[in-house]
Amino acid sequence: MKKIMFLLLISIFIFPINGYCESLDLTPNAKSSILMEVTTKEIIFEKNSEERVSVASLTKMMGLILFFETLEQGGITYEEKVTVSENAKNMGGTQIYLETGEKISVEDLIKGIVMASANDAIVELAERLAGTEDAFIARMNAKAKELGLTNTNFKNVVGFDQDDHYSTAYDMALIAIELLKHEDILKFSSVYEDYIREDTENKTWVVNTNKLVRFYQGADGLKTGYDTNAGSCMAVTAKRDNLRFIAISLGYDKNTVRNEEAKAMLDYGFNIYKMNILEEKGTIIGNTKLEKAKLDTIDLVLKEDASVLEKKTDTDKKYNFETKLSDLEYPVKKGDTIGYLEIKSNGKIIKKVPLVTNTTIEKAGLMFLYLKNLKEIVLGIN
Repeated sequence: MKKIMFLLLISIFIFPINGYCESLDLTPNAKSSILMEVTTKEIIFEKNSEERVSVASLTKMMGLILFFETLEQGGITYEEKVTVSENAKNMGGTQIYLETGEKISVEDLIKGIVMASANDAIVELAERLAGTEDAFIARMNAKAKELGLTNTNFKNVVGFDQDDHYSTAYDMALIAIELLKHEDILKFSSVYEDYIREDTENKTWVVNTNKLVRFYQGADGLKTGYDTNAGSCMAVTAKRDNLRFIAISLGYDKNTVRNEEAKAMLDYGFNIYKMNILEEKGTIIGNTKLEKAKLDTIDLVLKEDASVLEKKTDTDKKYNFETKLSDLEYPVKKGDTIGYLEIKSNGKIIKKVPLVTNTTIEKAGLMFLYLKNLKEIVLGIN
């Protein structure tokens, strides 16, 4: 195990759930809300964030996670044409007005879901990915369990108000952060207006229901929702420089009020905090010796930025860095995670950054090890 110690004149502020001023209420009209920094998942502000509530079409974010996972695994393409079912056509609510038997591209379905919050589009996508809507709901709940979301349960894919269909502002923030791991989502959620069915007689204009992507600096997603019980809901993300926040706003009577209070949360985050990048993604922070491998040593490479969230007013803090390596089972492929860089402040671990290898590591056979040891004896290498 190798230790790397850096003493840096930089600062850290750790945000527990009550780390802000308790009298601060950025969202007086919300049932519940939360502001979270995306890379650290630090809570900057929250209001009733663990309360189970209806979340309307924010539900669709979980379906989008499953779509992008399947896309990245090669199980579906944007160009694929799907044939619309009668079930999808008759879903009701917000729609892109799919017709039974219509052939439409997967890309157009995603535009319809992300930008227009189309119920018919998410149902059609669910049927394509899982065979039936019920099977897709089971996958959504399995994913929620995988993510450790103890206050989320889905009974439909669109977000209709239904018994035992619920989530929380906190869980929705974690779902949004998981969705943001799939960078393609921003190619859709950041667009204010676009067209679907472009090469047909039914060319359709779609406008993003999230108006902040046009009117708030740095906003590029993510999802809105509404139904009578849930009220007006929003998951909005914005990035400035190296700092990205997700703000969840639930239970509003009016979209305009929801938008203003979402902006208030984001403004607070960007005004008070900064992201300090200690080492950039791809930096080699050391190396380690290998046993029973064809290579003697490997470099330890940061999979992502080693960064910490700080208040802009903080100064003169010290960090310690320590590498923690996993027990390797060969072969190890280039890019595989082989351990973590722990960032510590005042003896506490404040962040773990994955370490990867920049080369493939093959297991050494007995003959390879014999010849290697013989060479070292002959050359006098210890």
